[in-house]
Amino acid sequence: MDSPALFDLGPTRPTTRMIALQVREHGPESLDQAQRRADDARYQEVTCRSALNPVKGMPFNWTLNPYRGCTHGCHYCFARRYQTQFELGPGDEFSSLIFVKTNFVDVLKRELDHPSWKRELVAFGTATDPYQPIEGHYKLSRGTLAALIAARTPVGIVTKGPMIVRDADLLADLSRVARCTVCVSVPTVDEETWRALEPGTAPPLQRLRAVRALRDAGINAGVLMAPVVPGFTTQTSKLEATIKAVADHGAAFMGANVLHLKGGTKDYFMGFLAREFPHMVDSYQRLFPGAYASPEYAATVRALIEMLQQKHDLRRRASKVSRTRESGGDDPADPPSPEQARFQWVTATTVSR
Repeated sequence: MDSPALFDLGPTRPTTRMIALQVREHGPESLDQAQRRADDARYQEVTCRSALNPVKGMPFNWTLNPYRGCTHGCHYCFARRYQTQFELGPGDEFSSLIFVKTNFVDVLKRELDHPSWKRELVAFGTATDPYQPIEGHYKLSRGTLAALIAARTPVGIVTKGPMIVRDADLLADLSRVARCTVCVSVPTVDEETWRALEPGTAPPLQRLRAVRALRDAGINAGVLMAPVVPGFTTQTSKLEATIKAVADHGAAFMGANVLHLKGGTKDYFMGFLAREFPHMVDSYQRLFPGAYASPEYAATVRALIEMLQQKHDLRRRASKVSRTRESGGDDPADPPSPEQARFQWVTATTVSR
């Protein structure tokens, strides 16, 4: 006998585990509940059992990711390889099939309210950008910030999304009750390079204007010139133009990291080069025998960036930030760098392998 209508609760959203099993057995095209929006990506709503994700071997113990996949579509993004957790590859499905954890904020509130929560530093957006365009619809990142404020929990955020300015009020509140650092990723201000490497992102200068707006709102915001992509952004003129623009927009700090390529991300990026920049493939194969560029190359890039930082006064600005920390001021934890698992906390202005 059919269940009475009283117990018909309507369609239920699948869990991430259910999605992975479905993709494994029937392929991504079987996700017929995924909604296609104006950006031509598909958005699959899912439910999550936990919001706070414990991690080991990092300078922080917890991460938050209300979305998986990212329409920014950066060709170098290390998070592409994480799609294998959903039985998906690191290619186009990373930017065209986005998972939305619709119950994320409610789950997070319960976890933060638990007596065992010690208000530890949380890294926000380690596997995808929390301010990609769909955030304007779901507002999960804004809800996450409100929950962190209520729980007086410190956070570090990395994003390429100028939409973060929308939440300046909450970021300022969080800075007062706990700690908050915002790192806006701007690998280069060269527009031709930007279009080639980051096809779905906002223009670099728009991101830098977001940094200025956050600084004007009293928020500790800086820039990550990361990744530094060999052959694309490593020319001295391009590096200097970016570093000067960072300084001109009032960033509180600046960090940088040379590109690294692991697992599926390396396979995808080399395929991208073969299609779009075939003349660079041999050089990359020599430069990246493994996941990282040679130490000698990284050291050369590091020295050049440090010299340019000094020239444009970013070194002195960062030293002021460090002295504020040492004197017990309200300045939050060191900024994260996306090229060290997205939120490897580094000293401001550091360039590391």
